[in-house]
Amino acid sequence: MKTISALLFLFALACAEGPSSDASFEQAEGDYLTEEVEIAREQLTPEYTASKEVQEQKIIKTANLAFSTQKPEETHARILQLTQQYEGFVANDNAGKSYNRIYRNMTVRIPTANFQKFIDGISEGVEYFDRRDISRQDVTEEFVDLQARLKAKRELENRYLELLKQAKNVKEMLEIERELATIREEIEAKQGRLQYLQDRVSISTVSIEFYKETSETGVTVSYGQKIVNALKGGWDGVSVFFLGLLYLWPLFVIAFIIILVVRWFVRRKKKQ
Repeated sequence: MKTISALLFLFALACAEGPSSDASFEQAEGDYLTEEVEIAREQLTPEYTASKEVQEQKIIKTANLAFSTQKPEETHARILQLTQQYEGFVANDNAGKSYNRIYRNMTVRIPTANFQKFIDGISEGVEYFDRRDISRQDVTEEFVDLQARLKAKRELENRYLELLKQAKNVKEMLEIERELATIREEIEAKQGRLQYLQDRVSISTVSIEFYKETSETGVTVSYGQKIVNALKGGWDGVSVFFLGLLYLWPLFVIAFIIILVVRWFVRRKKKQ
């Protein structure tokens, strides 16, 4: 009875004309949606149902590990073996070398049910961690709220579809289809968010960095090599000197001309 009354009320408002009817229509829709959300929330609480899916907490688990190892290749192979053993997959894997360190960064997605086992497997043989951050984010409330709102939006969509069947003219059809398009966009957005949360809850993310310190501090140079380097450096210095003189050739030309002029004056005075 309640559903039929709400349907008739929405239909009557949809058939009305004028700006005030649009405002009343939106207000009625908002009131109806709020009521449906509250009902759906109550139906999704553990007190209302014994469903394990609803009662189960939705926890997003993540881990960030960093440690030193003397055998990077063996450590890498072991992580790959543990990933396969616990039904995960490697999302990112890159290696590099800095001044005195060989390192590797990995991102592993692992089923949440095997999260702790995977962490324990990596921890075996590690004397200490430079970083060992494990976080758990409870998204149960957001998950239940999204389910409730999604249920209410679908109910509202069904009611608009009923109104669309009863529309008497093009104007009513266009107004109802416009509202349906908005509702469907909201449904898709909430479905996408639910799928994202479900993915993060069901598959945990583990970021791993391991490295090996190296003793490379430079290349030792022998005494003979130092002599060769000194001779080479001396020759380079002479070359630079002569090249510098070449840059000053205009000054040499002017000085030569001045010397010739001075000698000519001196000779002329002697003849006099």
